[in-house]
Order: sequence, then C-alpha cells, then structure tokens
Amino acid sequence: MLFERFLNPERPSLPDFDIDFCIEGRDKVIEYVQKKYGEKSVAQIGTLGTMAARGVTRDVTRILGKPYGFGDMIAKMIPLTPGIKLQEAIDDSDELKALIKENDEAAEVIDLALKLEGCARSIGKHAAGVVIAPDDIHEFTPLHFDSETNSMATQLDMYDVEDVGLVKFDFLGLRTLTVINNAVKSVEKIDPHFKLKSISFDDPKVFDLLSSGKTKGIFQLESSGMIDLIKRMKPENFSDIVALVALYRPGPLNSGMADDYINRKNGRDSISYQHPSLKKVLNETYGVFVYQEQVMEAAQVLASYSLGDADNLRRAMGKKKS
Repeated sequence: MLFERFLNPERPSLPDFDIDFCIEGRDKVIEYVQKKYGEKSVAQIGTLGTMAARGVTRDVTRILGKPYGFGDMIAKMIPLTPGIKLQEAIDDSDELKALIKENDEAAEVIDLALKLEGCARSIGKHAAGVVIAPDDIHEFTPLHFDSETNSMATQLDMYDVEDVGLVKFDFLGLRTLTVINNAVKSVEKIDPHFKLKSISFDDPKVFDLLSSGKTKGIFQLESSGMIDLIKRMKPENFSDIVALVALYRPGPLNSGMADDYINRKNGRDSISYQHPSLKKVLNETYGVFVYQEQVMEAAQVLASYSLGDADNLRRAMGKKKS
C-alpha cells in the first residue's frame, strides 16, 4: 500500500482505521479502548434510518388514517430499484401520474410523502464504528443510550462525526477469525508446536482446490458468483486471490474489467496498455486497473500528480456521497 493511500498530508479529513477482530473478542477491544482513553471519551457511532420512497408512502397513509391496503397499493407502484427517489418513480410511471391526477386521496399522500422523504425515521448503531475523542465526547457530539447493548452511541452519523474532527475506528467482529482460532486450537491438540504463520502461501494443492470451486467456508470466496469467477480465473498464487476479491464487485463485473483480466491472464487476449507509461503501473494486473493504488500511480506518471493529490483524485472518483 502506498503511504499516502493511508495517511495523506493533503487530505482535508482524517483516514479511517479498519481492524478485524475475532467476533468473541470485539466487546473486549471496546472495553480496552474505554479503559485506556476513558469512558467519557469513547462512544460507538450512531446511524440514522431515513424515510425511503416506499416506506414513507406507507407511513404517510397510516398517519393520515387511511387503510393500509391503500398505501400498500401506492407503494407497490414504486420500483424496488435501490435508492430510487419518489419523484423519479412518478416521472417514470404513467400509472402513478394517472393515480395522482384522478385520486385526491392518493395525491394528498404523495404530496406529503415527497416532503418527508429523506427525513430521519429511526436511530440505531453502526455495526463496527467507534470514535475516540481527545476530551469528553459530549463536547463534540450529542449522544443517545442504546438499550440493546447498554452503551452510548453518537447521534451524529459516520459522516458528521468526521466533519466535527473525530477519528472513526471500525472494530469489526469477524466470525471467520473465530473459526480460524478454533481450528488452530484443534490442530494444536495433535501438534502442540503448530503455528499458523508457518503455513505456506504458495502451496499448489491449495490453488488446485480453489480452482475446482471447493471454497465453501472460505471467507470472501464462497458465494456462487465468486466460485464461478474462481473457476474461470484459475488462481495460481496469492496475488491472484487478492485480485479476485478486488474484481468481485459490481463495477469491475459490469464493466467487463473482470473478463479482461481473466482472458489476459489465461492468454486468450493480448495484454495492452492505453499509454506506454502505464506498463510499469499495470504490468502485475495484465493492463487492467484493479486497485485504487494503481489509479494513484497512473495520475503520478501521466499527469505528474503528487501522491497526495493523486489520493484526493482517487477519493473523488469513488465518492459515494456527492
């Protein structure tokens, strides 16, 4: 990893810290952090559930005292497309437009739903996020008590805690690490001197097993789509596994990048570069942009960006929140 990918002196915001722990030990990690930095300085990050198109339509119908079936009928006219806005659904649906025009009750529901869409509906807690403040945390963010976990959480979400200058830590409880830990303990009963770090990353039998699609129980490699990708790629080393995980995302899959990588790796397509300077950057991945660091290095060699500016470009290209 390029250092600027983690800690960028030209980045206006602080980096995230993502750390995976055995699921049975996550609470102990949070207890340790509270003990080290003080309970008043540590809180888990809150989340806000907002009213989406279908849900707000049903909520408004209920609040106005209209029959549930009426609101459900309107809601079902809205596509299930993730993130779709109510106005988008109206613009794309002649059926909805006609209902609003011909039915005054439906028009009342839709009018109020449009005004309430996006408003906070519920408060919860981030699955992994924790913030550590330099002073009492209530000096930076309001808090709420989470009765399920008997702990405090911020009323600001993950984006807003960053805006007020707090550093976000993701302490993720990973069941796979618990499984590995239990497996190591079982092996140690037979071989007391066994060490996990002694396992080779280059065992050809392991890659033969993976290439056959026998990946059930292997973290990030066991879904049906991933199994199909593994069989097509036929990984031969650990770097191929890293590339697999990076490519198994909607962007690379839908754009054809994964197909390009597989075909070039297996010699079905020739390797080409959009500019000669990119050969050094993309040689490891057969001329395909697979990693964010490659975007940074490309900006550096093609446009003389500093790695700090290149990281800002990378963040802008992948920003989920505009």
